[in-house]
Amino acid sequence: MAWNEPGNNGKNNDPWKQGGRDQGPPDLDEVFRNFGKKFGGIFGGGNKSSGNGASAAFILILVIAAVVWGISGFYTIKDAERGVILRFGQYHTEVGAGIHWKPTFIDTVTPVNVQEVKSLRSDGFMLTQDQNLVRVTFEVQYRIYNARDYLFSVVDADRSLGEATDAALRFVIGHSIMDDVLTRGREVVRQNTRQELETVIEPYNMGLTLVDVNFRDARPPEEVRDAFDDAIKAQEDQERFVQEAQAYAREIEPRARGQVNRVMQEAEAYKQQIVLKAQGEVARFEQLLPEYLAAPKVTRDRLYLETMESVYSNTSKVVVDVKNGNNIMYLPLDKLMNQSGSNSGSSSANPMPLPARSTDNTTPRQQDTLRSSTTRSGRG
Repeated sequence: MAWNEPGNNGKNNDPWKQGGRDQGPPDLDEVFRNFGKKFGGIFGGGNKSSGNGASAAFILILVIAAVVWGISGFYTIKDAERGVILRFGQYHTEVGAGIHWKPTFIDTVTPVNVQEVKSLRSDGFMLTQDQNLVRVTFEVQYRIYNARDYLFSVVDADRSLGEATDAALRFVIGHSIMDDVLTRGREVVRQNTRQELETVIEPYNMGLTLVDVNFRDARPPEEVRDAFDDAIKAQEDQERFVQEAQAYAREIEPRARGQVNRVMQEAEAYKQQIVLKAQGEVARFEQLLPEYLAAPKVTRDRLYLETMESVYSNTSKVVVDVKNGNNIMYLPLDKLMNQSGSNSGSSSANPMPLPARSTDNTTPRQQDTLRSSTTRSGRG
């Protein structure tokens, strides 16, 4: 029969009732009172049994706290970081990448990224050496190489680097003219700014190293920007014209030098030709002089014939006989000689053809005279 079944002689067998009393679930207030009594027993209150229970609870709490404290000491340092450990607020050591443990509330670990390249920008209106105002934008890229110096050498290394960059840039711009800043001298300004910045930050030992510096922009105030743009364009055109002129000069100069060398070589060759020819004439005269002294008339005749042969060999020859009658006998000897020269290779035995006989009454003596003249001209 169930404990709460009706008709159980008026008895309700409730399991929470013992001895006619309704026990119910434990009261929370009573639980707290009991815990207070046990905790008070630790400090001398309560009886002996309650004191032993309080000691066990305290030990348990200490064990749990020690476990939590030990677990909370584990930490991880990434590959690109270095962990700076402070023990009781004072620098102790550095650790590399990996999993490490520290005593909580004793050591403090600050991770510092030593491989990340950071950048900061300096921008503002600056006065140049020639009393002109320009707006300059400059960017610095840097990296941390010493974590301890980065954290403790100065209060804020990043901010200190920004202020040093602004000071170095204003110093360099103040010692440069506006045209150099805006156009052709930007690279010089960039290099000078980097050197000046490294000189400024070196005594502070910030733990930073400069990776690169970039001259982002330099422009005049907006009120006069159009005029400056025109001036810059004119300077660019000037540089372009100068480069074109230099390219033209580099193209023309070698050609002119080549022509000069050719003319000089031709003049030298002509000089040598004339000198050798004159020397040959002198040698020929020296060889001819003894023969002339031995036989003057024969030598003069021979010289005359050789001279006429040389003259007639380079001129056109025409023979005309006008002594007998009105008929003219014309012999184109130059054409006859050219024709005989062209036909000599094929038929050297054939006699040179003579022009057709004239219709006039030419005597045999005249024909012989013409034939002999043609023969002498062919030998000449």
